[in-house]
Amino acid sequence: MQAATLPDVLAGENVLGRAKTGSGKTLGFGLPMLARLAGRGAATPLRPRGLILVPTRELAQQVSDALDPLSRSVGLWLRPVYGGTSISRQISMMRRGVHIVVATPGRLLDLVERGACQLDEVEVTVLDEADYMCDLGFLPAVRSILDATSPAAQRLMFSATLDREVEVLVREYLPEPVLVAVDSENSQVTTLRRHALEASDRYSQLEVVTALTGGQGRTLVFVRTQRDADHVAADLTKAGVPAEPLHGGLPQGARTRALAGFADGTRRVLVATDVAARGIHVDDVRLVVHMGPPEDSKTYQHRGGRTARAGAEGADVLVTLAADRGKVRAMLRTAGVDTQITPVGPNDPLVAEIAGPPAPRVEPGSIPAPRPATDRQGGRYGQPSRDGGGRYGADRSGFGNRAGGGGRTSRDGRGAPRRGPRVEHPRHSDYRDGDGAAS
Repeated sequence: MQAATLPDVLAGENVLGRAKTGSGKTLGFGLPMLARLAGRGAATPLRPRGLILVPTRELAQQVSDALDPLSRSVGLWLRPVYGGTSISRQISMMRRGVHIVVATPGRLLDLVERGACQLDEVEVTVLDEADYMCDLGFLPAVRSILDATSPAAQRLMFSATLDREVEVLVREYLPEPVLVAVDSENSQVTTLRRHALEASDRYSQLEVVTALTGGQGRTLVFVRTQRDADHVAADLTKAGVPAEPLHGGLPQGARTRALAGFADGTRRVLVATDVAARGIHVDDVRLVVHMGPPEDSKTYQHRGGRTARAGAEGADVLVTLAADRGKVRAMLRTAGVDTQITPVGPNDPLVAEIAGPPAPRVEPGSIPAPRPATDRQGGRYGQPSRDGGGRYGADRSGFGNRAGGGGRTSRDGRGAPRRGPRVEHPRHSDYRDGDGAAS
């Protein structure tokens, strides 16, 4: 991806980039931005020169962590801006001056409306995971932000998929874009093994997931609601598999600690809603488990993209019920995945094969507990979430999650992207903190 995009970005073109997750989009836009802005001297108070918009807090921090050492080496100050953290500190930071801001839309718009950030001198704007920002209802905020930047500034959009609302942004804000598509939207990662397993009932489903997560290495388990994440993580931990929930209902400190524990191996399993499905990178995730079918094939592909990244091997496993069979078959067909649905129990040899060598059981009392954290968004860690629903999703849909335009040149020779489902937008107040619409 970097080899395909760098020449056009360095030449000052507006670029619409599409590639599989894990293919290097961050450096594809980050390196040329740093090259363009290097040597400009001290940052101007309140007026950044570069802007990177991302859909979630975790992705903002991840992009910042990846680019900060490089920015420092060329004398540029780069800082993340997102909800769940002190806005007064962010205002003070902007007043001191920052060259590049990595931001979620809601919090950045809040700073703009408070007069703490002015975007008229931005020279390069990047929208990372642009389609996911639209899915989360950030399109109005993104448009307001782009309207505040100069129409002559360079604009880059990067995503694994390019959907209907992204086409609107392209038409309005990317004059004559170069489309860089290094693969098709439904192309498969050759190092990723996919399985579709069917449990007999919900209790067996949890037992199968417990068996799958009992192997060595890191595992991501995706569930439908925030409450599902809390309960499944607790049950896995009781079974001797150290697990932590990750969802938008947690205070930011708890979310940060959950990712840190997963990255350093303190927690082998992260049980997440789709807040972790897009853009988040943790090295050596060996297994992705879907506890119930995702809402659509796009979500399925993005969840699976958390493993088998950058040439590494990994496995993606659906664990569903018989009632989900029709939906699962349709989703796999749409995703272009040729995988048969296999009935299994927790002691099935296939489950043991996928799980791999078992890891030692860890007694729950020996696992360091996360410190309680509070902020203005959500109360103490583990508080029931706004998702509603009963334990393991009492609604009939079971586990699963809710849920661009052409350019001057297309390097894969393909037509317009497949159109995705329409997602209603939340009220402005729902996303003022940066990612309030994310589950």
